[in-house]
Amino acid sequence: MGKPEGAALLARASDGNFEEQAYLRANPDVAVAVRAGHCDSGRAHYDAFGRDEQRWLRLPVPTGWRREKLARLRLLMRPQAVLGQRQDCLDCLDDSLRTQFDLVATDNVSAHDYDERALALIAAYRDGLVLDCGAGLRNVYYRNVVNCEIVAYDSTDVLAAAERLPFVDGCFDAVLSLNVLEHVKDPFQAARELLRVLKPGGRLMCVAPFLQPLHGYPHHYYNMTRQGLENLFAALDERQVEIYGAMRPIWALQWFLSAYHAGLPEEQAARFAGMTVAELMAPPQSLQLDPIAATLDAAACTALASAHALFGRKPMT
Repeated sequence: MGKPEGAALLARASDGNFEEQAYLRANPDVAVAVRAGHCDSGRAHYDAFGRDEQRWLRLPVPTGWRREKLARLRLLMRPQAVLGQRQDCLDCLDDSLRTQFDLVATDNVSAHDYDERALALIAAYRDGLVLDCGAGLRNVYYRNVVNCEIVAYDSTDVLAAAERLPFVDGCFDAVLSLNVLEHVKDPFQAARELLRVLKPGGRLMCVAPFLQPLHGYPHHYYNMTRQGLENLFAALDERQVEIYGAMRPIWALQWFLSAYHAGLPEEQAARFAGMTVAELMAPPQSLQLDPIAATLDAAACTALASAHALFGRKPMT
């Protein structure tokens, strides 16, 4: 199995390769400072700080690869699905879809690298097409991967809602959904769509959180148990659920503790950091009136809540 063709979109900035726009794309904080007049240019920032900070350049997506991929994709679109083309991607999101699935503009950047299992799947279909639904901002642009998103990142190929994919049935050799379904308003409909566009015999890889704090790009609706994830994809053959790498419980534990620590005022945060595991494992009733619990800020309480209670009234009509 050969490696898939991929182009790195990040490079370490140096005196030899510096390019103004590539530097500003990779460093949005610098771009903001330049627009606000706090810094003369990206080059001025690089000379003063960026060289020592080892800042990055954001390289352009290979034009030929993009053109080739979009031409191929246009043949796989449902009738009238493509509304237009913007920023080198096919736009399949109209206002009604944005309203129906609560797709709002966001400055949040969702970005992560593929793990070895995802890379193996991409490599297995290097001559086919792999859909990455909810791809986020990718730092490597693969020739055989269709980056589908609700945000027009520079690596995005198609703007579309996961619950209403614009592609014809059975057109992808493999489908990736990596840490996405918790952010989707209707994960049941999204799962049906992922299966619909997958070829018979095609492979799917879906990663979804169980014990993770609240996080949003821009929304976070649902975490899933193992049984919940299996239920979404009950139609698949050869189903197996695995826990490996960053899915292991120690990552969840570290995330919870770090978020809890960050939500405390300075004095209580210092005390919390010095507590032993045995102290933290005391019966919750003995701690719930302690300042460690009582002074946790509202955002951390929401992100880490053990449960939520909802109360409401049904409309009269």
